[in-house]
Amino acid sequence: MIRRFLGKVFSGKLFKSGQPKIIPFKTHRIASDHVSRCALKTCETLQQQGHPAYVVGGAVRDLLLGGIPKDYDVATSATPEQVRAIFRRSRIIGRRFRLVHVMCGAETIEVSTFRGTADADAVEDGDHSTDEHGRILRDNVFGSMEEDARRRDFTVNAMFYDPVRGEVIDYHGGVADIKAKKLRMIGDPAQRYREDPIRMLRAVRFAAARGLEIETRTRKPIKELAGLLLNVPKARLFDEMMKLLLSGHVAEGVRRLRKEGLHHGVLPLLDVIFEQPLGERFVMLALENTDQRINEGKTVSPGFLFASLLWHEVLAAWKAAEARGVHMMPALFQAMDQVLQVQAEKLAIPRRYGADMKDIWALQARFTNRAGRRPWQLLVHPRFRAGFDFLQLRCASREIDPELGAWWEKFQDTDEATRAEMLVKDSPAASKKRRRPRRKKKPAAAATEISDA
Repeated sequence: MIRRFLGKVFSGKLFKSGQPKIIPFKTHRIASDHVSRCALKTCETLQQQGHPAYVVGGAVRDLLLGGIPKDYDVATSATPEQVRAIFRRSRIIGRRFRLVHVMCGAETIEVSTFRGTADADAVEDGDHSTDEHGRILRDNVFGSMEEDARRRDFTVNAMFYDPVRGEVIDYHGGVADIKAKKLRMIGDPAQRYREDPIRMLRAVRFAAARGLEIETRTRKPIKELAGLLLNVPKARLFDEMMKLLLSGHVAEGVRRLRKEGLHHGVLPLLDVIFEQPLGERFVMLALENTDQRINEGKTVSPGFLFASLLWHEVLAAWKAAEARGVHMMPALFQAMDQVLQVQAEKLAIPRRYGADMKDIWALQARFTNRAGRRPWQLLVHPRFRAGFDFLQLRCASREIDPELGAWWEKFQDTDEATRAEMLVKDSPAASKKRRRPRRKKKPAAAATEISDA
């Protein structure tokens, strides 16, 4: 790999320039003080060491759209080993794509070497490999800046920003596509989706979050190739799902996933949910509430989100178990385990979220108990607030009587005397059923004398 890279350097192939459009500051108006200081320092340091370096990808797109990037990527001619040697606080990561994380304080900049086109030597050396469907499993072939731009997915993600010169370098018309609100794939869309099926989900996420329209040619192969998502590692699928959920535009994203036929690959159970009017209303309310919280700068719980998405599957399994004669709480726990087991085969939801989801779901059954000491005990439950917010969504979607949510809202905000008056009186049969039987006292053991033999 290094031998081939050095050969390109000395042959002049590495830095062979195409015909990009150079956009000056007076046109793009991206001020250097709008760029992360860590990204700026990383580019400056690499350039001082003789390596071209640029801010790339989504950060440039977001800066041109007037937004604030969540993270920054830098692309350079330097190899991972060279980058690692230049920056003391850095580490090489990845196997599929070897990258360098450069740390500046609390911020981390992801630095990649310009990617090139794979050839027979790269395959033989193990630097490039694919599976039987064409999905790239390993790609550490280095090349020129022009080749790197061609290797990127969408035109709006293939622009390079030089914060030192203040120029944007655009090889594929990304600036024009941003102005036209268009999302366009670089190269043959079907081949690019086969190389990495996650690009289909990224297309929907970018379009939803940035208000872009997916170009016809870019959209056309998606439904046909949606099944390729089943071959993607669950961890990568989960990461992409989290990006969608926390984008601030998840409600629109889910609508577009459904429109493009991609919800099967992300959350297959959405199909069942959307077939139920109450289920769809509940899910969309939860997603819209999530978007509102994110756009207001409030925190969002991933466990709450997944609990919302899967609730109506749990509810259906819960009712089915009760119909078989299983008591309420055991039936609910059976339903939880059943749904999470099925979903684990599709999406790698971490266990820490599974515990949150179970707590939220279990509280829904406990909210129906409004007698005795149990309401007071529920108020101090560590997941009470999340469970109550979930209950309110169920009321708002008309899944259950809003009176239950109103009762709990009043109960938690009023004084102790009023709470005592609000309690629902148990029927004699229920009280008798709950009364614990008295334990019978065991007869005292007779004392035994041990004689000395």
